[in-house]
Amino acid sequence: MQPLIDNARTFGQRPEEFAKLAEGQSPQVLFITCSDSRVVPALITGARPGELFELRTAGNIVPPYASQHPTSEAATIEYAVEVLGVRDIVVCGHSHCGAVGALVRGDDLDAVPAVRDWLNHATPRPAGTVEDPEVAEGVQSHVLAQVLRLRSYPFIDKKLAEDQLTLHAWYYEVHTGAVRVHRAETDAFEGL
Repeated sequence: MQPLIDNARTFGQRPEEFAKLAEGQSPQVLFITCSDSRVVPALITGARPGELFELRTAGNIVPPYASQHPTSEAATIEYAVEVLGVRDIVVCGHSHCGAVGALVRGDDLDAVPAVRDWLNHATPRPAGTVEDPEVAEGVQSHVLAQVLRLRSYPFIDKKLAEDQLTLHAWYYEVHTGAVRVHRAETDAFEGL
């Protein structure tokens, strides 16, 4: 913890670098990814403060849209699209994902009921082989399922129909730093 505290102390000693941020934000991208500490969106993309609007959830899950009982995730997505006017949404899964791995393996999560219940939003269960420690196939199928889930949000569907929004499916390898993007024409994740 001490290195984090030391950095926080010196971070605020450059106010001229941050003064413009007080004027507001206008990110162009909503970046939905896992809460895993090895996944750092600004590091992966090179984004500066104000350039990415981030939503981090266990397993980068996009819950079903329910207007009667909105989730904080749905509110974040709606705010990014309707208020901030983001033009792109990236759903980024990652190798060695514990959440997706648990789903692929069918782990017993009764000892962590909140995690178990949250992961129930990941339906359908991701494809993949239990033996793969990277859970690459499982994560990639899961990312595509989350992109499809986004399409069920009425305001997303409307923006897509008006050609005002683009959805992207990414897969990040924590062990190499490589990023792969899903290409519809080949139906495969390929290097950027």
